[in-house]
Amino acid sequence: MFRIETEVDKEWLSLLRSRLRDTNTAASPVLRALRGTPAERELPLHVWALDAKGELAGGLVGHTWTTWLHVTYLWVDTPHRGSGLGSRLLAEAEHKAHGERACTDVRLETWDFQAPDFYRKQGYEVVCVIPDYPPGVTEYTLTKRLRPGV
Repeated sequence: MFRIETEVDKEWLSLLRSRLRDTNTAASPVLRALRGTPAERELPLHVWALDAKGELAGGLVGHTWTTWLHVTYLWVDTPHRGSGLGSRLLAEAEHKAHGERACTDVRLETWDFQAPDFYRKQGYEVVCVIPDYPPGVTEYTLTKRLRPGV
C-alpha cells in the first residue's frame, strides 16, 4: 500500500535526485566515468551584447555539460533584430564552448513563432518536433555538430 502526495517537498526532491543519479550511474558506463570529474558538472555559459549606452541589446544564456553546449535562451532586442547580432551571439557561444570547453555539439529548443528558420540558417538541424506544446504552438529541438574553427 502507498500513500500518494502532491506537495512540493525539497527534502524528497533532493533524495529523489540523489537516488536517480545513483541509478543512472549504475546503469551507464559513460555516466559512471564522468562521476567525480570536472566534466560531470554543468558550467554556465553567458554571452552579452551591450549597446553604446551600456544597455542590454541581446544575450545568450546556456551551459556546457560533457561535450555539449545547451542554449537555454537567445534574445535580441527589437531595434537590433536583423543586424546579425543573434548570429554573433550564437557564434561566440559556439566558439567558447568548442575552443575552451571541448564541446562537439550544441542543442537548443525554440518555438515555431520564435526562430527555427534562424537556427537552420546557422547550420542547425531539427531532431524533434512537438506539436501543441503549448497548445497551438510547435516546439522544435535542434542540434548542430561543432567543427574546428568554430
